[in-house]
Amino acid sequence: MSAGADENPTVGLSGELTDFGHRLVARVYFADTDFTGVVYHARYLEFLERGRSDFLRLAGVHHTELADGKHGEALAWVVRRMEIDFRQPARVDDVLTVETRTETISGARIFMAQRLLRDGEVLVEAKVEAAIIGVSGRPRRFPKEWIEAFKPKNG
Repeated sequence: MSAGADENPTVGLSGELTDFGHRLVARVYFADTDFTGVVYHARYLEFLERGRSDFLRLAGVHHTELADGKHGEALAWVVRRMEIDFRQPARVDDVLTVETRTETISGARIFMAQRLLRDGEVLVEAKVEAAIIGVSGRPRRFPKEWIEAFKPKNG
């Protein structure tokens, strides 16, 4: 049975929290690619989403608890804005590292920086602005305990 990350069998399925934020290792499968074996541009969004979701999970923020109303009402994460720079292509069978870090948190918004790397080489960089919304669709402030959970350990 596979340990989840070929390079470090002690890292769990959700990756690991780091001094800068979060790191996740993911393999590129045939389904992620176009007919040439290169990752299809929209699939990079899915790798980035996995990185953000697992960062939240390990920081103690679970999507199911948000939906259950644990914080007074049902809440949801939304991506408000994303800026992506595609530098190099990833290919089928590549092992990618997804790095996610918080840049700032302001009220109901969080600004994150993400990178996809292969063997230390940056393939994709992204800036993400996300928010928390209530059932009405209106923004909600981040619970105070989240702010500490999202701060980099070295910052």
